[in-house]
Amino acid sequence: MKMAIFHSRKWLSRAFSSLTSTPLRVCVVGSGPAGFYTAEKMLKAHQEAEVDILDRLPTPFGLVRSGVAPDHPETKIVTNQFTKVAKNDRCMFLGNVNLGSSVSLKQLRDLYHVVVLAYGAESDRALGIPGEDLKGIYSAREFVWWYNGHPDCRNLAPDLQSTDTAVILGQGNVALDVARILLRPTAELAVTDIASHALAALEKSSIRKVYLVGRRGPVQAACTAKELREILGIKNLYINIQESDLCTSPVDEEEMSKSRIRKRVYELLCKAAIARPVNSPATGQRELHFVFFRKPDRFFESEKKNGYVAGVHFEKTTLKADSGLQLAVETGEFEDIECGLVLKSIGYKSVPVDGLPFDPDRGVPNSRGRVLRNASGNDVLLEEGLYVCGWLKRGPTGIIATNLYCAEETHVRLPA
Repeated sequence: MKMAIFHSRKWLSRAFSSLTSTPLRVCVVGSGPAGFYTAEKMLKAHQEAEVDILDRLPTPFGLVRSGVAPDHPETKIVTNQFTKVAKNDRCMFLGNVNLGSSVSLKQLRDLYHVVVLAYGAESDRALGIPGEDLKGIYSAREFVWWYNGHPDCRNLAPDLQSTDTAVILGQGNVALDVARILLRPTAELAVTDIASHALAALEKSSIRKVYLVGRRGPVQAACTAKELREILGIKNLYINIQESDLCTSPVDEEEMSKSRIRKRVYELLCKAAIARPVNSPATGQRELHFVFFRKPDRFFESEKKNGYVAGVHFEKTTLKADSGLQLAVETGEFEDIECGLVLKSIGYKSVPVDGLPFDPDRGVPNSRGRVLRNASGNDVLLEEGLYVCGWLKRGPTGIIATNLYCAEETHVRLPA
């Protein structure tokens, strides 16, 4: 793999000279799946193209390296394909290039015929409720980056010894990932590529009880059957699901009839609830509690440790049909779950850069990946030579393979 650590004068000189001598110069910002799939597509479709892949980190592969759980090595095999792309004579990876500080978007657009932004979503949505800034509350992204050794969260140091209970807000695949890492025996984690500092902390962890909390019901849980089956299969794990939460409505049944994934997830949860052998866990046994129909209202502070979280105040919810969707609505009833660690798995968000049209709610306005300068009314203006791909294009959804289809759908128009 041809790799280069950023040196501004050499790189800018090379890029400028190539711009004047090469028919097509392409810059891809971001070296995760979206970035590499885009680079691969450009190299195959345009034999005259040269592609530079830029990343703010010194190492490539983005989400595959920092987001995939360490006990999922089969998912990381895709890096072999990306390595082949980087070994192409017409491709180069440049690390330590931070868009916005190392180089501006305007500079890139001046230096390249085509710029494709694929830097993903490196920030988090906020709940916007009281107490969210208390210590002991982290985003799931931060926790995942911590146990995967991402340099931004290397020193996160979550306190896993002062409490036996963690609350995870959300029930998607990322939420299940972090729950599994907290509950899985460390002897099994030790044979993975988990970061050494995280393994050492988990070996000393006092966490024995994890609550996975969702606003809606089991039919609407956002995880996949594969991820759910994996966490339900952890050895000697006590699993608690209230059977009353598994009651379904006609609307639920209709949802499941239209989605095989939702039906399978629901069936697995029902099976786990029925299979529970006893009504209470054994002493010292690790516990996983699925909690449905709960909306976080506020976090409350510890009376013993000022500034630290001591639990979550939840409002109970019920489902209400609205335009074909079932939304969680408040009931006015509340309950608390005490804990010393909270992980918010409520979604990622992208961050803007100067010179890039950006909507805080919708991300970058685009048409098949081509950035729109103005998308209001009938007057749609396209940015020349500027594109987006991956999460920056469609929002933080999908699996790694989704980025392949996203890269194919991004229609790069060659300069005249």
